Amino acid sequence: MCARAVLSHRICTRIPARLLARLIAELADPWCGQRESRSRVRRGRERLRAVGAGPSHELVFVDRVIATLVVLRFQLPHAALAVFYGVDRSTITRAVHEIRPLLAARGFAVPGRPGLRLRTLCDVFAYAAAEGVELRIDGTEVQVRRPKAHRPGRRAFVSGKKKQNTKKATVFGDAAGRLLFAGVFRPGRQHDVTALRTDGIDDPAHPVSPGQSQGRLRISGPGPRLSRPGPGPTPQAAHNSHRPRENRLRHRPP
Repeated sequence: MCARAVLSHRICTRIPARLLARLIAELADPWCGQRESRSRVRRGRERLRAVGAGPSHELVFVDRVIATLVVLRFQLPHAALAVFYGVDRSTITRAVHEIRPLLAARGFAVPGRPGLRLRTLCDVFAYAAAEGVELRIDGTEVQVRRPKAHRPGRRAFVSGKKKQNTKKATVFGDAAGRLLFAGVFRPGRQHDVTALRTDGIDDPAHPVSPGQSQGRLRISGPGPRLSRPGPGPTPQAAHNSHRPRENRLRHRPP
């Protein structure tokens, strides 16, 4: 059984075959245009040979899309997928770098609203304001390759929580937990709230108030600043906070 037949299964891509075929057809024209534009810049002139001339691709467009979907779903090493397709690891890496921007440009589908897609943060807040949707925000980290040595900002990718080199993305969902948008990509060392403040989400136009779920932010109604809900101090900590420092040390519980 070929690699395409295995990896195109719904278990691997999480997309039914009918929707996968529709997605491939939708991305084919933008990919051809992107490839032709890149070739024109490299040549410095228009093509002299007819379309289709020249060496064929080691990995056809359909397999490029499937490989990218599998990488995004399972975060498989590119070398592992290269073994499935019988190509070099760099071929898979190049395919992922080509297809990911095309997928991102499609935006995020809104549950229950076919035809509506959210492509930017402005779209997310405009949709929430128009529909009265309560937005819930959380950060997620994805492991990435270690940046090259002697590169500025290399330490910023070392996550204090995961003890790995990561990138952090901020995920926006509704009150039912359904995904609406993922963005605000920052190095993994940066705190979730700091990433939001950097993108201006603590602006008065985007008020934030504490939510009920621990470790998440909730946008609903007026709020003077960005706040992060949590369980609050323990009874022992609240009791000790009113004591002088020397008494706290003396009465520290065993």
